[in-house]
Amino acid sequence: MRIGRTLLALVVLLGGLVAGVSGASAAAPYCGITWGSTAKAAGALSTAPLVDVRTERQDCWDRVVFEFAGPVSGYSVAYGETYTEGQGLALSPYTAGGALLSVSLRAPAYDGGHVATVPYRVGEHAAVVLGARTARDVVFGGSFEGYTTFATGVRAQLPFRVLVLSGPGTHSRIVLDVAHQWQA
Repeated sequence: MRIGRTLLALVVLLGGLVAGVSGASAAAPYCGITWGSTAKAAGALSTAPLVDVRTERQDCWDRVVFEFAGPVSGYSVAYGETYTEGQGLALSPYTAGGALLSVSLRAPAYDGGHVATVPYRVGEHAAVVLGARTARDVVFGGSFEGYTTFATGVRAQLPFRVLVLSGPGTHSRIVLDVAHQWQA
């Protein structure tokens, strides 16, 4: 009888430990991501022009990198329709995916002489997105009065973050990371 109670107590104890471990695992964020999907904005207007847009796939998120020829810190990123700069035309017809991230960069895509510093036209794809799990495309929305806009089509409305990074050299980058999924 005593062995039966001991075994029962051991089973209950082990069951509680297993449930506690699995409960803790379920509550842990996916890859440590705690970003959320609400709008993010920071920084001021800059005159440093945009010179490159590229995408990368990381283990836990897809990345869009906007590179500038000088220091830049201003951006606004949110889920929702994106409109072209100066014209106000919707960019959603040009994008793929289940959700749309509107990216407004507080810097121009032209130099001091108003010559374009990137080869894209409004509505054109600005970056090749290959092998990405979340990002579907990055579409140029134009540049007007110092602001540059992109529509980023993503698979679904997922957590994202925005980083401002220095370099390489005198350049700077605004980086948009979009998670592959919500927490597991």
